This record gives sequence, C-alpha cells and structure tokens, in this order.
Amino acid sequence: MQPPTSPDPISDPQGYQRHLLGLLGDDDPADVQSGTADAFRALIEIAGADATTSPTTHEWSVVQCLAHVTDAELVISGRYRWILAHDEPPLLGYDQDLWADAFHRPPESPEELLGLFVPLRTANLALWRRTPEDRRERFGVHAERGPESYELTFRLAAGHDRFHLAQAERALEAVRG
Repeated sequence: MQPPTSPDPISDPQGYQRHLLGLLGDDDPADVQSGTADAFRALIEIAGADATTSPTTHEWSVVQCLAHVTDAELVISGRYRWILAHDEPPLLGYDQDLWADAFHRPPESPEELLGLFVPLRTANLALWRRTPEDRRERFGVHAERGPESYELTFRLAAGHDRFHLAQAERALEAVRG
C-alpha cells in the first residue's frame, strides 16, 4: 500500500521515480541496500508479536512490508539480468497487491522471508559490484515507466527499500498507538 505522500507508480510513474530517488538522495545505493535485511531484522525484533498486525485492513504490517520488499527483490533480480544480457528488453510491471494476496496469505514467518531476501540481495549486490560502469547504462523498457537503465533501476531499489522500511515503522507505531 502506498501512503498518500507517494505518487502512484502507475498513474504518475515519473513522480514515483523522483520520490524514490529523493529518498535515496546522494547516498550510495549499494550501501543502502546492504543494510536493508539487518534493518528489517531489527524492526521485527522490536515489533515482536506486533510484527504481523496490520494497522488497518488496507495497510500492511511489518511482515507484509518485508514480504513486498522480498517480492520486489525477486522481480528486480530478473530485470537486472535482462537489462545486462539483452538489448532494450521489455520489463514487466506487477501488481503488488495481487502478489501479496496470492503469495503471502497467510503471511510467512519473517525468517522464511529473510531466507529468500538475503541471498537474492547478496547476489544482486555482487552483480552490481562486478558490472563495469559503462554497462550500467544499459536499459530495459519498463511497461509503466518507459526506459530504465540498470543504474537507475538499482538506485530506485535503494529508495524503495527506504520507503517500505519507513512504512513498516509507521505500521508498528500505529499498531502500538
């Protein structure tokens, strides 16, 4: 679920990109992404039993935010590789709410989600580090947002992490009221 302060990725794709890039700022996207799993682990530990409680029926819990970030990492793993291996490949979008309903009901344990997220993220960070800078300019054509380079996609992923970590923190605050 997107809070009202985030542009809709479908109706305002460029606004959505700007929003995520703004959350990243001048920070190194690899550094940001390297800390995401530990940040979710810490939040889940603090949340305890509240980690699976949604503030409202239309908002995600801490664990549901982690599930979404895990889904996004799975999707982006393919996007990175299509961009780097193919010339201007099409990049499919996906409906995050459909994925949440189809794959995360009932919600998995945080350990199970992190068990998928961590190796995907580790592999994607390794791919980033070994990709020469000139190859980072390669791009695919996102179905909703148009051309996106590997570098832009990688930077957006870091902003996406920050967005959903903040969403998870707000969810926990709301649950604990």
